[in-house]
Amino acid sequence: MSATKGATSEQLASKAKAKKRTRDDDGGAKKKRRKSGFEEDEALFDMEAGVNKAIALMDSQLLADHIAQKTTRFNSDKTAIELADLYISPNSIKDTTSWTETRNLEKLPDFLEKFTAQPERLSEAPKIKGSPHTIVVAGAGLRAADIVRALRKYQSKNNTVAKLFAKHIKLQESVDFLTTHRTGVAVGTPKRLSDLVENGALKLDRLERLVVDASHIDQKKRGILDMKEVMNDLLPWLTRKELKDRYTDTSKPVHLLFY
Repeated sequence: MSATKGATSEQLASKAKAKKRTRDDDGGAKKKRRKSGFEEDEALFDMEAGVNKAIALMDSQLLADHIAQKTTRFNSDKTAIELADLYISPNSIKDTTSWTETRNLEKLPDFLEKFTAQPERLSEAPKIKGSPHTIVVAGAGLRAADIVRALRKYQSKNNTVAKLFAKHIKLQESVDFLTTHRTGVAVGTPKRLSDLVENGALKLDRLERLVVDASHIDQKKRGILDMKEVMNDLLPWLTRKELKDRYTDTSKPVHLLFY
């Protein structure tokens, strides 16, 4: 019996050493960030379409948890109180899991119409200049330009699709545009959108929906929620008081959607 116990002890010691070698080879498994199930499933990345299909599978609770995890990871220097200010509750996010089509540029208009009570109004614009009813947020200027082209169907004589991003467009040019044009749909990057609200050119009074271009990924499989520099602009934009208070307001709501 003692011989059996000795053999068992040697086997356990051997396994422990093997695990340690594995940790050492990997640079220390404990130091590695544990990925979520959505991040580990490579099948969810459609590189041909440039889409992370995981976003479409997340309901409001899962999206809120996903964003909260990213927020904590990208803001390790912030206090718990500061992180709380950036938190987006599940009740603030509209559930879009019923939409089963591919979340690419071609399908974006259909997505907007699916989650708009009166789709025909997407082609209209409030009379007050610089007061869009719909804002689509992209992670970069080039992507925003592609989205503008995808939404041209809503443009008319009295409804211009606004390009609110820094790529080849100076801030003053955006200000001049908003103060002289009626615009129902605006597409922009978080920093430019925030700057335009701050200087009063972009008005949020008539805003009805805020859409985050969340499914699009680049060749490195990164989307708008995966890049620290973009998220550090996106989160303060999404949690502005004039927006955050209206996500759950039943009288004059702003629907927050992740496409």
